[in-house]
Amino acid sequence: MVPRRPMQPSASRITGFSVRRQRLFLHHRPVLTSSLREALVSFITFLQMLGRPLLVGHNIRRFDCPVLARALDEFSLRSDFQKHLGGFVDTLPLARQLLKDSGLQSFKQENLVKSLLGVSYAAHNALEDVQALQRLYWALKPTANQIQQHTFTLDSLAAASVNH
Repeated sequence: MVPRRPMQPSASRITGFSVRRQRLFLHHRPVLTSSLREALVSFITFLQMLGRPLLVGHNIRRFDCPVLARALDEFSLRSDFQKHLGGFVDTLPLARQLLKDSGLQSFKQENLVKSLLGVSYAAHNALEDVQALQRLYWALKPTANQIQQHTFTLDSLAAASVNH
C-alpha cells in the first residue's frame, strides 16, 4: 500500500521504502500496491482459510493492533475480521513473563533473537521479522496456559483502553 501519511526519512532509511508521486518504491524499484480496503479484504480471506488462527506479534498490543482496528473500522470490516480470528498473542509480555529471571535488560525482538538464538537478522524487513519471531516463539516454548494468558481480541483491547 502507498502510505497515507508522509514517510519520515528515518523510516525510509530503515525499511528501504520510499514514496514518489504517489508510487511506492523499495530500494528505488517500483512496487505493486493495493488499496487499504483491498489489502484488508485479502487478509480476511486468507485468515478464513486458516480456521480461526491466533496471530502472533511482538509489541502488537500497543502498536499494530490499534492501527489495524482503526483501519478495519474505517471500512466496517472489524466484525468480519474477528469472525475469522481466534485472537492475538503479544510476545513482548509473554517473553517478559517467561524470561523474568534471565537478567535480560532489553526485550526488543531483535535483542531477544540475538540473546536466545544467537543470531542477528535484518530487523524491519517484514519477512525477516516474521521468520525471526517464529523462531523466537518456538524457542520460548510457551505452554497452552501461558498462551491463553497473553491472548486478546480487538474488542478486549478496546474495552481495556476504555477502562484506563
